[in-house]
Amino acid sequence: MSNIAGKAYAMNVITPIRWYMAWINKLIFWVALKKPATLRGLITLSLIHYARWVIIGKNQFPHLDERQPKENLHYAYMLFFSNFNGSWAQYVDSFTFAIPSGLDLFWKWNIRYPKSVPLTPFHSYIQFNQIQTDHYYNAYPMATANDVKAAQKLKAALLDFDRQFYDVAPDQFLKQYKALLRTLQHDLGTMLPTPIVSLAEQARGD
Repeated sequence: MSNIAGKAYAMNVITPIRWYMAWINKLIFWVALKKPATLRGLITLSLIHYARWVIIGKNQFPHLDERQPKENLHYAYMLFFSNFNGSWAQYVDSFTFAIPSGLDLFWKWNIRYPKSVPLTPFHSYIQFNQIQTDHYYNAYPMATANDVKAAQKLKAALLDFDRQFYDVAPDQFLKQYKALLRTLQHDLGTMLPTPIVSLAEQARGD
């Protein structure tokens, strides 16, 4: 269960790229950063806390000590890190449906990449290349990404309410307070453990 902390799941996927093609991936990511619209489908997924791609050349891995043998690698590598809410399958499927052409573009040059559709080969590819998380710390384990956004909205609204109505008459305060609750009712959820999505997900234990 090292990949899971409360409602959040940490995914680490390392995939090899032919070293002489890595520059194409870097160019693709540079264009994606310059044109965020290419990732619009990904950005709209509320279950994602964080997602990052990193490309490391075959000669760029750190050499920490003179006694450490130097690797003779045949490939460059692309590292994909993400934190998200929900089950592994929910996330991978949502990711696929959000930016299928983007995933194919990002992973196109990776060794044995099967394309994001159909889903079964893509699932197998991610599972084969996923590295289990040894330690995963989550400051708010019972909070989803939407819970954090709701808390930020709630805090701002309460501070604004205090500035406006801290010294009004009790009747006026109660009236405004009830109005505030009506406005924020969708941001007052209870943070509880995530229910089991399925017995198969529970049995995976990752």
